[in-house]
Amino acid sequence: MNQPQENTEELKAAKVSFYEKHKIIYAKGIRGYFDNWRIALVIFTQVLFYGGLWLTWNDRQAILLHLVERKFYIFGVVFWPQDVIYLAALLIVSAYALFLVTAVAGRLFCGYACPQTVYTQIFMWIENWIEGDRNARIKLDKGPMDARKLRLKATKHLLWGIVGLWTGFTLVGYFTPVEELINNVLTGQLGPWETFWIFFYGGFTILMAGFMREQVCKHMCPYARFQSVMFDPDTMIITYDEERGEPRGARKKNVAPDAARLGDCIDCNQCVIVCPTGIDIRKGLQYECIGCAACVDVCDQVMDKVGLPRGLIRYSTENAMAKHQGKQEILAHIIRPRILLYTFILIVITGLSIWFLMSRIPLKVDIIRDRSTLAREADDGRIENVYMLQIMNTEEQARRYKVTVDGLPGAEITGDGEVDVPAATLQSFNTVVAVPPDAGKTGSNPIHFEIVAMDNPDIKVREKAAFLLPR
Repeated sequence: MNQPQENTEELKAAKVSFYEKHKIIYAKGIRGYFDNWRIALVIFTQVLFYGGLWLTWNDRQAILLHLVERKFYIFGVVFWPQDVIYLAALLIVSAYALFLVTAVAGRLFCGYACPQTVYTQIFMWIENWIEGDRNARIKLDKGPMDARKLRLKATKHLLWGIVGLWTGFTLVGYFTPVEELINNVLTGQLGPWETFWIFFYGGFTILMAGFMREQVCKHMCPYARFQSVMFDPDTMIITYDEERGEPRGARKKNVAPDAARLGDCIDCNQCVIVCPTGIDIRKGLQYECIGCAACVDVCDQVMDKVGLPRGLIRYSTENAMAKHQGKQEILAHIIRPRILLYTFILIVITGLSIWFLMSRIPLKVDIIRDRSTLAREADDGRIENVYMLQIMNTEEQARRYKVTVDGLPGAEITGDGEVDVPAATLQSFNTVVAVPPDAGKTGSNPIHFEIVAMDNPDIKVREKAAFLLPR
């Protein structure tokens, strides 16, 4: 009779947690071949981001996504809202390029060029510089809040704040001319949206790179969840050679593994200590692995110290590990159906996008017939229709255009048929088309406007319109 009651009390006493408790990861810094590549990529990407803001072209900012003017300036090319197809093409090309890189080399982008990884690395450099290496940081966090700890923490967060706000300022500088933005900051006339985005983006940079770090990669990034769809047994990933490393265990230096009856892994846990996401690569491929290869660098150094061959942890593939394939065989398996398909699609989309961009006519025309006056009779007996022409000169060079019309016998532009349009400007003007009263049928008749640049006949647009003849 008492058994059910005892079980109920035990269940009440049991604590069930559906969430893993967050553990602070104190990743140890490591220098090596792959770390040098990470440093180079961090410098390269940030030179592009921070430095690109200050490039000039045609006496203006070289890269400017001017939202107020609704124009995107990319060096010598000006994109308008009507060119949104090129933005779609850019996104598609970027997606397929990421698919291709992932299918060939796993999460290479995540480990070396992802903004989350890059800024986390920058913030960790600041942290290591101010607070010291891994052991010093652990000791500092466990210690009481004395004057030294307060000074170190305040200095670190101050530098984080400077980097974050400068990053937010740089981002906004790509959407508002940077000289105008600087002037607004210095004079205290910064607009509400500019202020919001500087602090919003800067704040989120500090939050994600300074505090959340690996939590973004593990729990927020969708790429980590669907990457396995793009993996196959011939995808290059960070792998632990279990056959060579197990059974693991400590041994004295220069003691042969056979004599100790152990594998090459000395169970030093350095691969875990240097991992920015805190995983143990020896447990196999895990979605938390960002492919940074910090574990490869540290393991190679440990193998050097104990006198064993490098490569216990290395970039390899599942097939290569299972079939003991060498580098030549791994490279030979890069060319496979999935890679060929991604490459073909990427080449086709990129080629078409470049071709359309290079052959784009830097002139756009919209024709709107005046609906307030459908048709009118002129003093000379001809029938006139009024049209509004919107001529968009998409080049950064002022041009003069000649407007002609055809489609009906005797159709002509009355008045001046030439118009000047400044560089990268939309110009609207009214024009009148006159035709003899017997030039066509009663009602709507098709006509065509042709707008040609007077200094370059290759720049021309032909647009269809309707001419109304009254009964």
